[in-house]
Amino acid sequence: MQSMAANQHTVNSNAVAAAQAQQHAVNQDAIAAMTLSTVQQALNYADDRKVKLRGYVVKAIGDEKYQFRDQTGTITVDIDDELWQGRAISANTPITIWGEVDIDYKPMKRVEIDVDGVQF
Repeated sequence: MQSMAANQHTVNSNAVAAAQAQQHAVNQDAIAAMTLSTVQQALNYADDRKVKLRGYVVKAIGDEKYQFRDQTGTITVDIDDELWQGRAISANTPITIWGEVDIDYKPMKRVEIDVDGVQF
């Protein structure tokens, strides 16, 4: 009976791992297919629009917020600590980020990018 339970656990673990690998591959394909936008374009997009940007993190603002710059301008981005994958970058390190436009209207309009992923 115990070996049957152990086999069931192994099967379940393998199924979960396979499902996670498949989901990761699908997500990577979707990200690769996203059209690269500019900061200037992102500043004019609607709230919650998916966006992919290529540029540089030029300044840490604090509380996981950074100033991101490309050739068209700058925008505040919110990058969770774990997305850095332990890598240190400088203001000269080009990165690609993807996530969603986040617009807040109080007390005045503020546009940020809530980053879902970072590619070095």
